[in-house]
Amino acid sequence: MLVRACSFTVDLGENGYLIGFTDDYAYPAEMPFGWRCGPADDANAVVLTTTDTGPLNLTVQIHDGPPPPEPAGTWHDVEELSLRADLSFVCVATLDQGDIPDAWPPDEEPLTLPPSTGGGDGNWVRMRLYCHADDPEPGIGDHGERHLVQFWHAPQTPPVHPDITEEHRQDRAAYAADQAQPVDAYAFTSSDVHHEERH
Repeated sequence: MLVRACSFTVDLGENGYLIGFTDDYAYPAEMPFGWRCGPADDANAVVLTTTDTGPLNLTVQIHDGPPPPEPAGTWHDVEELSLRADLSFVCVATLDQGDIPDAWPPDEEPLTLPPSTGGGDGNWVRMRLYCHADDPEPGIGDHGERHLVQFWHAPQTPPVHPDITEEHRQDRAAYAADQAQPVDAYAFTSSDVHHEERH
């Protein structure tokens, strides 16, 4: 059963957004190319978007158990993964170039998980992601993109994603290698010397 929901517009940066149960944000060491979402860490998922630098309508729901599937034809993609609830409320942040600003609207109350009623490790939550874009071609601006993210308490279980291609694997490897580069690799020293003209 639906416990609570919140809908708002997110102004995306270039690299999608983070959603989950920690506000300890960092750029993911890996990107889930070929999927819509993947773990940024145990408590956060990174979600890749069709829209690059534009608006996204995001609906977040908290349920007290697995919700029934959404009607066929309403959404393009459906994926699931497990997250650990380090905090009791949902956090959202956009992945901008060199910055990760909080994206939860200041006029909305935090969306809080109810206490777990199951046995075992009650810190795990299941996340289900539905996606739709009116214009499915990736690009800048308004693509009529909307996402539905549903959370409920559930034991940690394997994720549900589509198969990926060899090209996606290569993109993932290239991103991971780039992220593993030390910061010094991007630094440079200016050797410009300014000479005064003599008259």
